Amino acid sequence: MLEELDIETLKEKGISEEKLRDELKMLAEGFPFLKIEAPATVGHGISPLSDDMKKTAVKCWDDFLSAGGIVMKMVPASGAASRMFKDIFSFVNGNKEKPDNDFMKKFFERIEDFAFFPRLNFICISLYGKSVDSLVKEKRFKDVAQALIGKDGLNYGYLPKALLQFHKVIGTSRTALEEHLAEGAMYALGKNEKVTVHFTVSQDHLPLVMSKVEEASAHIGHKYGVTFDVSYSVQKSHTDTVASNLDGSPYRENGKLFFRPGGHGALIENLNDLDADIIFIKNIDNVVPDERRASTVEYKKIIGGILVATKQRINEYCKKLDKGTPSAEDLEEMLHFTRTVLCITHDNADEMSAEEKAEYLFSKLNRPTRVCGMVKNEGEPGGGPYLAYNADGTVSPQILEASQIDPDNKETVKMMKNATHFNPVDLVVSTKDFRGKKFNLPDYVDKATGFISLKSREGVEIKALELPGLWNGAMSDWNTILVEVPADTFNPVKTVNDLLRDSHQPVA
Repeated sequence: MLEELDIETLKEKGISEEKLRDELKMLAEGFPFLKIEAPATVGHGISPLSDDMKKTAVKCWDDFLSAGGIVMKMVPASGAASRMFKDIFSFVNGNKEKPDNDFMKKFFERIEDFAFFPRLNFICISLYGKSVDSLVKEKRFKDVAQALIGKDGLNYGYLPKALLQFHKVIGTSRTALEEHLAEGAMYALGKNEKVTVHFTVSQDHLPLVMSKVEEASAHIGHKYGVTFDVSYSVQKSHTDTVASNLDGSPYRENGKLFFRPGGHGALIENLNDLDADIIFIKNIDNVVPDERRASTVEYKKIIGGILVATKQRINEYCKKLDKGTPSAEDLEEMLHFTRTVLCITHDNADEMSAEEKAEYLFSKLNRPTRVCGMVKNEGEPGGGPYLAYNADGTVSPQILEASQIDPDNKETVKMMKNATHFNPVDLVVSTKDFRGKKFNLPDYVDKATGFISLKSREGVEIKALELPGLWNGAMSDWNTILVEVPADTFNPVKTVNDLLRDSHQPVA
């Protein structure tokens, strides 16, 4: 039975009672594991690329842009950088006065190699009247670390990653946000010399991000001879999910239901609002300096060209199917395309009547389409590309999280161990149908693919509901093409010391 405060809270957030009940049921019962046929490997779910295929794809992309194709770059950038500085926080709050582990020793040994060092040095002089070098010589390591993450210093422990200085540039430095603008200028330039970029940000950080774009877009645009059209969105409050106590009852604070952001899967709503022929999606922390960007730009054009060519075929087939049942020859061609290009299989497809085949093909072809770059996995097995069973009995490529896979199923665990690739979040998507009308993307979400995590809230253990991930369950019912891309296109920054890797340092 809902209380009066509950109903008020639901109205404030634009959340229905039905959604609340569904979420509480999910928290109580959990989510089913997905049934997997096999890990996606090169030649079996992941497409290898020959040199000729790469050249053809790049030409297709360049032709698409020359013809006036509308392209956008979407950058999920709402996360705070606090996790990136977890080790720094631990050091500042710990009992040790000097670095006593490899991470902190490396941080201080190479502190001048960080792009933010000049600003950190200035802040230390302002706060303490001494440079970083002097403070280190006096073994005042904690003061330096506090100046980096603290709110009285650079505030890096609380800013979004988008606003951190990632890379040194001659005479200055660039934030992750600026690098994404620069990257967009190198492969997403429209016919009118305009680069369209969309950042998803948190409400708290929106003014700072907008200010940085205002400051940076003119000089970066001048450098590359482009103009930028930048837009922003925040995660919608109605996508927040309710939290529960461990017994499944609603968790409340001050008598009110407690809701949390539903994870990056909520961004499917933001993506749904965007209007472009082709949209690239890439995380804010996966970006490199100009001189190390050649491979990234090449493969962005390749996966973009593959999507354009694939979408052209899909549109042709959908137009034929929309007019009525095609010839037996055409139906066989379309079935071959769904099996070999889209890697969708249906055990009974060959036994269907012509009308049934046409209906089946139209249902599979007329939906959003994405091309996803996949990188060879050289670490532990876990989430990544698999061929998974769908509710309608078909098997298709999916990007799964490890939490969606049954750890007690020996066959499934064996498949995970045999997985060869992982998902670096390198996507390019088409969200319009063959008539040019936008799909309603929430219609293609598999709501049974969320997951539950345990969180501590003011000393109380609670269950938190994560929505189906943006590139996992939120795109479950999309056409998916997996393409192998080289490891040097994936350079995430998960900890501050990742910025010391060669890929984020100036070329010697």
